[in-house]
Amino acid sequence: MIVVLPVALIAALVVPQVNLVMTPSIEAFAVRKSPGPIARGDYVMFTLHHPIAGPNPVSVTKHALCMAGDRLTMFETPSPLVPHSRDGHYFCNGELLGVSLPQAHNGMKLDHMRWSGIIPIGMVYVGSTHPRGFDSRYFGLLQIARLTRMERIL
Repeated sequence: MIVVLPVALIAALVVPQVNLVMTPSIEAFAVRKSPGPIARGDYVMFTLHHPIAGPNPVSVTKHALCMAGDRLTMFETPSPLVPHSRDGHYFCNGELLGVSLPQAHNGMKLDHMRWSGIIPIGMVYVGSTHPRGFDSRYFGLLQIARLTRMERIL
């Protein structure tokens, strides 16, 4: 009891604060909330409402990649994967963030964000380096107020 009770108490306090990352697009297995303002490169968590995620909203972890005041540039090219479709190429201040795909791994058609310009105050582009990551390339910019800053623990 002397050992079990303190271990159980610590586990009860720590485990609810840990979120498991269930995607290969982020190089973390577990994250937790981290205080402070969100900066470029930070892990961020948000709730995603999108048909590709299924009928229920899901909690998603990505990186904040392009911030308010940065120039996001997008251009399209013919997709080599699906005839008569186009891929979007996304750059933040001239650095490639990622390329959209015309369809998901399950064959579902994916529309990509068609927007370029200076990212407005209060907005952010989120994503990962994974070529099949589902991120702002598809659902657009997010309000930074909807994001929770996270830190990697595993």
